[in-house]
Amino acid sequence: MTVRTRFAPSPTGMLHIGGARTALFSWLYARHHGGQFLLRIEDTDRERSTDEATQVILDGLNWLGLDWDEAPLFQASRQAEHVRAVEQLIEKGHAYRCYCSREELDGMREAQRAAGKKPMYDGRCRHRADQPDDQPYVIRFRSPDEGETIVNDLVLGEVSFPNAELDDLILLRSDGTPTYNLAVVIDDAAMGITHVVRGSDHLNNTPRQIQLYQALGLPIPQFAHIPLIHGPDGAKMSKRHGSVAITEYREQGYLPEAVTNYLARLGWSHGDEEVFSREQLIALFDLKQVGKAAARFDQQKLDWLNGHYLRQANPADLVDEVTRLLALDLSGGPDLAAVIASLQERSKNLVDLAEGARFFYQSPTNYQEKAVKKNFRDTTWPLLEQFIAGVGAMDAFSGEAAHELIKQICEAEGVGMGKLAQPIRILISGGPVSPPIDLTLGLLGRDETLKRLKAGMAALRDSR
Repeated sequence: MTVRTRFAPSPTGMLHIGGARTALFSWLYARHHGGQFLLRIEDTDRERSTDEATQVILDGLNWLGLDWDEAPLFQASRQAEHVRAVEQLIEKGHAYRCYCSREELDGMREAQRAAGKKPMYDGRCRHRADQPDDQPYVIRFRSPDEGETIVNDLVLGEVSFPNAELDDLILLRSDGTPTYNLAVVIDDAAMGITHVVRGSDHLNNTPRQIQLYQALGLPIPQFAHIPLIHGPDGAKMSKRHGSVAITEYREQGYLPEAVTNYLARLGWSHGDEEVFSREQLIALFDLKQVGKAAARFDQQKLDWLNGHYLRQANPADLVDEVTRLLALDLSGGPDLAAVIASLQERSKNLVDLAEGARFFYQSPTNYQEKAVKKNFRDTTWPLLEQFIAGVGAMDAFSGEAAHELIKQICEAEGVGMGKLAQPIRILISGGPVSPPIDLTLGLLGRDETLKRLKAGMAALRDSR
């Protein structure tokens, strides 16, 4: 049997971290078994489904590297197949028309609550013989009254549901559109899905879907309900915990490798290891190692992983993303890969790195007031003038040569190197932080270094 899994998001909102992890687990399980991973866009809610949300889903999956094996299936295009399945159920006596009005249903549930019973549809239209043409109706599934439906879950184990607790769910609404539980069964069967990996919040839908598979004579896939993600406080993950669209992590400077690694560890483990390459995840992942308890989101661990992957990255592989974040004309500036290499060790994410690189391509027009006050004295200007003269007289300029010149000037004047190096750093970058001064000056080059020093000195002297 070829393993075929799917990810089936609804394009009524953004792809959040919980959905992304579900997609990842489904993708990993398929890839681990040499199977196929499919994508279905569940867009039957036409009022709330948007092209924008669909694109965010596709962009998020692409950014994470979760490729799918066939063209995405859009559920709304399959309504005729959904209706045909309901007609089969009616013919076999597994479905019927229900003419109950909203007022009748509300009254039914209110009476059940008053009697201390679980509010549910009581099947009053099951044996109705008349079919009034002028009255709207829905189509309901005739759920078994006795026995139980067993879910043999690959994560949770055996879970049983008494059939008496499962009322007759609606299959088609009064406007003829299918409900979730019907459409997902018909489409999973049509796509040949063998394993359904989804959040544990879908568990209560599963016995109803199993009953539909049985009534239609369709093969039942294996189910794996993975635990939900909670915030550090144990509450359901929400915006206050940092739950944002997965594409927002890209804008915040996270690497897809780090996010993928982190998502894999939310509920799945392999010993005490924390860092896994994509190849290792594919080789090691198994649903048997997914825990039953809710996973807890840990922002510090995600940041730590991101820093790890950032330091390990080939600078050339980061050029495109840093270029996008900088949004500057980089022509005439130093090689961006070399700038990235000078900043990797001290950056937490790509936004930090891009901001650290910005001054290499954009001369400062303002200088941090606190840094200027701390590092500029009357004795600073002669040191800077000596340095400018020395750089101008060099036969060949380099970062190492500039560093040696700073050292010679400071030794001759009997001051520490910081008395000159730090004012130079502020004048060329606008602030007190940059890569080591020799790397920084070497990347900027002689002409740019001298231009910035002279412009900065003039600006600060004029402001005194």
